[in-house]
Amino acid sequence: MITYKQAGVDVDAGNEVVKRIRKYAQGIGFFGGLYPFGKKQYLVGAADGVGTKVKIAIKMNKHDTIGIDLVAMNVNDIAATGAMPLFFLDYIGCHKVRPPQIEKIIKGVAAGCNKAGCRLLGGETAELSDLYQDGDYDLAGFAIGSLDKKKLVNGSKIKTGDAIIGLASSGLHSNGYSLARKVLFDQAHMDVNTFIEEIERPLGQELLTPTKIYSPIILKLIKKFKVKGVAHITGGGIPENLARVLPKTKQAVIDLNSWPVQYIFRLIQRLGKVDHDDMYRTFNMGLGLIVVVDKKQVNKILAFLKKQKEKAYLIGEVGKGRGEVIII
Repeated sequence: MITYKQAGVDVDAGNEVVKRIRKYAQGIGFFGGLYPFGKKQYLVGAADGVGTKVKIAIKMNKHDTIGIDLVAMNVNDIAATGAMPLFFLDYIGCHKVRPPQIEKIIKGVAAGCNKAGCRLLGGETAELSDLYQDGDYDLAGFAIGSLDKKKLVNGSKIKTGDAIIGLASSGLHSNGYSLARKVLFDQAHMDVNTFIEEIERPLGQELLTPTKIYSPIILKLIKKFKVKGVAHITGGGIPENLARVLPKTKQAVIDLNSWPVQYIFRLIQRLGKVDHDDMYRTFNMGLGLIVVVDKKQVNKILAFLKKQKEKAYLIGEVGKGRGEVIII
């Protein structure tokens, strides 16, 4: 049995950091930081990276989609507040600047911005040969959006009996790759070219599938329906991310049998004998976005999402509690 911590990532230490730095910054703990802009608007900002997913891009020498991941991780966060993404900035740190490689990365960033409906405003590329191994690079991104203060989605109006809907992910997205790589490459001795019959393509293609950009559908949902809470399911999985939008007097009860889990997650769990709780704290487990809505609107919302070609599932309900997420 292997854990995320043994793979090199200590989630509890990360949570401790958040507690320690909360006093230094405003907006920590939610999906985007809010900055009052005039009397009626917020500017909403987010910063994120793609983790060790870049290792897969490097192994495959395929760099034109990792930028989509970078945009997605940021714009999904700010859209979870109801904000419309305005512009994006990127940072690339690398061992050596290789112009064709950098161009492909930025091409992906631009494609992600196009999908999200925002503008790539600029960025920075730093050649740091003393910090990175030959061939290595790392990415960070920063998104800014705008929001009418009256339309802020923050979970404060969530009540007992509200319904919880999950939208399908495109795979691992950009979280848990240290654990995935440890299990699949180090333990199972696979490589990016290993063909996986159950998913009908090589492992590397599956792992490099871009993170789904949800910001357009989030904004459509908020415009058409009364959406009370939105959770972008990233590091920490469903339990930690959904808990961010829950009032302290409520709990979310999630039914594990209400949505299909993609094969890649089951493969990692089986080969690594990964504990159930560790899987759900590490990966999105097939749901990249969760919304909390009035129970009376569920059927209309599911029908709307189906028309938008989104795979969505009624996965649970809100009850009385202490801000926790219970998965049964």
